[in-house]
Amino acid sequence: MYSPTYAIVDIETTGHSPKKGDRMIQFAAVFIRDWKIQSTFSTFIQPGKKIPMFIQDLTHITDEDVKDAPTFEEVAEEIHQQLAHCIFVAHNADFDLPFLQAEFKRAGMPKWSGKKMDTVELSRLLFPTSFSYKLSDITSEIGIVLEQAHRADDDAYATAELFIRCKEEIEKLPISTLEQIHKRAFLLKSDLASLFFEILQNKRKRSAPEHFDFYKGIALLPKSRTVQSNQQIMHYPETKNQKRMIFNDGLADFKEREGQFQMMDSVWSTLQNKEEIAIEAETGVGKTLSYLVPAYFFAKQQNKKVIISTYTSHLMEQLRDNEVKKLESIVQAPIQVALLKGANHYIDLVRFEELMRADDESYDDTFAILQILVWLTRTQTGDVEELNVSSGGQLFIDKIRKTTFSSKQAEAEHDFHRYALSQSVEADLLITNHAMLFSDKDRLEPLFTTNIGACIVDEAHQFVQAANTRDERTFSFTQWKYVFGQIGLSDGEQLAGKYYRLVEQQDYSIDYLFKDLNETFSLLVSTFDIAIDDLVKNMLKMPVKRGHSKQSILLSNFELDYELFDIHFQMLQKWIDLAEKIVERTAKLPKDMTLSEQLITSEWKYWLNEIKMKTGEWVDIFLSSTTDYSVWLEMDQRSIPGSLHVFKKPISSSEAVEEVFQQWRGEIGIVWTSGTLTVPGNKRFIANQLGLPLTCPIKSYGSPKDFYNGARLFIVEDMPHIQQVSQTDFIEAVADAVIQTVLVTEGRCFVLFTSQDMLRKTVELIQDSGLLEEYMLFAQGMTSGSRMRLLKSFQRFNRSVLFGTNSFWEGVDVPGEALSAVIVVRLPFSSPDEPIFKTRAEKMTAQGINSFSALALPEAILRFRQGFGRLIRSAEDRGVFIVLDRRIESKSYGEEFIRSLPTISIKKVSLEDMVLDIEHWYNEKA
Repeated sequence: MYSPTYAIVDIETTGHSPKKGDRMIQFAAVFIRDWKIQSTFSTFIQPGKKIPMFIQDLTHITDEDVKDAPTFEEVAEEIHQQLAHCIFVAHNADFDLPFLQAEFKRAGMPKWSGKKMDTVELSRLLFPTSFSYKLSDITSEIGIVLEQAHRADDDAYATAELFIRCKEEIEKLPISTLEQIHKRAFLLKSDLASLFFEILQNKRKRSAPEHFDFYKGIALLPKSRTVQSNQQIMHYPETKNQKRMIFNDGLADFKEREGQFQMMDSVWSTLQNKEEIAIEAETGVGKTLSYLVPAYFFAKQQNKKVIISTYTSHLMEQLRDNEVKKLESIVQAPIQVALLKGANHYIDLVRFEELMRADDESYDDTFAILQILVWLTRTQTGDVEELNVSSGGQLFIDKIRKTTFSSKQAEAEHDFHRYALSQSVEADLLITNHAMLFSDKDRLEPLFTTNIGACIVDEAHQFVQAANTRDERTFSFTQWKYVFGQIGLSDGEQLAGKYYRLVEQQDYSIDYLFKDLNETFSLLVSTFDIAIDDLVKNMLKMPVKRGHSKQSILLSNFELDYELFDIHFQMLQKWIDLAEKIVERTAKLPKDMTLSEQLITSEWKYWLNEIKMKTGEWVDIFLSSTTDYSVWLEMDQRSIPGSLHVFKKPISSSEAVEEVFQQWRGEIGIVWTSGTLTVPGNKRFIANQLGLPLTCPIKSYGSPKDFYNGARLFIVEDMPHIQQVSQTDFIEAVADAVIQTVLVTEGRCFVLFTSQDMLRKTVELIQDSGLLEEYMLFAQGMTSGSRMRLLKSFQRFNRSVLFGTNSFWEGVDVPGEALSAVIVVRLPFSSPDEPIFKTRAEKMTAQGINSFSALALPEAILRFRQGFGRLIRSAEDRGVFIVLDRRIESKSYGEEFIRSLPTISIKKVSLEDMVLDIEHWYNEKA
């Protein structure tokens, strides 16, 4: 049998564009035949130009390394011959191959021709839960050694090993799964279909023929783990010596912290006495174990469950996978833990099986299906959040989430959501998220009512945000148009047309219903457009800030004709009534419909439900009371009306919190904890937002006294005053300060903004200056990728700077020397025009309350503290916290910002003196 030769190629270059003069500086290839590495080839290449410093930093290839290397013209023929008759494989082949082809053309060589395979596409498919598919990340995750990333020889060899591993992963897949993948593999961007076919054929030779069974390719759920009770129940360590003993025995790197032991005792007392407490624990206290240890002993001794709620699913998994493992080491016993998430986290297998029958898949749909098919052979949770899919794939994922209206159930052994809920029966610790606590009260059978002994809310300051999100509604013009586009008319090619042709074959008398449905659909699309036109006209009347195309305006500023919105609502209701009548008639359809016909009926019910939900959204946003809500419209004038969004959010969280906790107060112990709960002069700022009773004490536990020895605060005195100069002048001064700081710290800086517009203008000015050409600049909203992807990229480079806005002020950990400086451009006050803030401030003012001191200032101080928290994550960390906003020294409230920080060295200096001081400090450190 013919066995192809695979040439696994990697190149290093001076940049991304051969058209702009970028050249190759290294070429490497590893040749695989019969799935064994046969030979390797690599060479440095003289590019005929200087290698940029950031490329030298990235690749560790210097001008000296390539000084005596051949030019590409001198090795072009040899490389061309090496690749002849091979299948070209690369990690991101769409970069390597076109660059190589351009170089062949420049050298007067013919283009290489043949099949190409991309290991990025292949690894995304076969490792669908991996966080990142960068070569260094994916190889590290699956245990492949990559000696030196961004050296072509090492990268090519690692890619070859990854390619072989991918082949091994394909061989593990069930035949039924492989057949489904092969059927769709022809739609992929690289020539992977032949690879899947080769392995499928080999597997078929070794196995008996089998019929396709969707459920046969799905991993069985694990059996519940029963934890045996100890013969003698361990007791909570009351004394310091007892605490030292269990921590020393369980944790190899344990360091005693007074605050940690004190917090443990406070939590223990609260749980025992069924009280309520709020605890602020600074970084370095060891907050998580401080509540986990007493929670465990309480659960075991009282035979009660303890709920632990945190903000995100990611933090839930960190708790289970990291902190609970430490707890098990400390108590020297396995711990029964259940993760409880909402139904929409889990895959609806029935819905997925139905959508696999569709015949009009996009590339994103196809690739998401392939990833899911592979994932289903491994997952033991069915939680779709495990999947790393494209943005287009996410749209498909949203279609297969379980919902409360799912009419069919998957086979019992594959009902992931039901299995997850069953784990809570035997669990001691129930780990959930804030949103789940709010949604549980609306369940027909609430989860958090039986045998609950205590509730611990971590990241308590975020509970305010979760509460405000509970009734959040969002209107998106493009989403509504997308739904309309999916349904269409009965004489068209969309769903209504397909459904009509299916039903009409069996029941000719249904024509009149579809005629009414068409008329109503046309009217509802028309009334929708008229109502939206009214919104847009009102928006366009509003003044626009110079240089700003995006607008956010409170809906209360508009003079809308709400009768138009009510008419559209009536059309929606009429269409729903007609569509449901048709569904009733389809109950008479024969039961032996083809798979394609079953999919059409299922799709009709799905989109009917989407219209119902959209109708509820329309009423909530445009036709309901707004007394306790902030409602605002956002639009970009460069894209009208496509960019149109309307948001409705509650402005108070206390009532929602009370709804959740009224059942527990006085009955169980309740602990609220966070690293930031208080501000100077307003200790109960967060507590009041949460509506905590005045009887609930607030305790604070500080870090060990030497924890912040490595931190310094610099206030730059010769910056222009932000309220006394133009934005342009201030941005120029900010850019200069950032450049000088980056040069003296050699990168490793966060620059924190409160405005995306100011961030963009500052970054553009720095780029135009050319003074940081040797550094990698990552900017939120400018550099593509999620927050975590930007953070990962920032950490990969020594000479890097990350520019961030709101979400980088908190929840981002960069321990060690990966972060040397945090620069605060402006004190993080909310914009006066930010809709939620503006609505709350106006309401306070109407009540005679000073909104600045009661809302704006404490919010800003909390963000300021959170920004400082990015800098020092362990006692070994060193770094500088730099404030460029002179209001911290010129305004009376500035002292409150400083008092909110731990006791650290503070210097008020000129920019020049700061740079000299930092340079001296870093040289001293070195």
